[in-house]
Amino acid sequence: MPGQSPAEERTTRPGRQAMTVSVLNEQGLHARPAAVLAKEAQRFPCDVRILHNGDEVDAKSILDILTLAAGHGTNLDIVADGPMAEEAVTHIAQLFQKRFR
Repeated sequence: MPGQSPAEERTTRPGRQAMTVSVLNEQGLHARPAAVLAKEAQRFPCDVRILHNGDEVDAKSILDILTLAAGHGTNLDIVADGPMAEEAVTHIAQLFQKRFR
C-alpha cells in the first residue's frame, strides 16, 4: 500500500505472516539464544526474517541475528513468507516467550 514504511509493507503483503516479539532474556539476544533461534528457524521451508530499527536479517543465520545487538526489552518483528510461514512465526514467538528454554 502507498505510504507504508518498508517494514509495514513487508508484513502486510498477502501470504506473509508477522508477529512482534520482545526479548525477555536479561542478557538480550546473545550467542546461545541466537543459536537456538537460527537452528529452529532452519526447520521451516519458508523465508524467515527479523526486522528491527530498519534493519532486516535472516533468522536462519546466527551471525545475522547477532548483528542486531538486541538487548533485554527490545521489540523485534518476525516475518515469514512461504510454506509453513504461520507455523514458523508462531514457533519462534513461543521461543521468545519461553526465553529460549
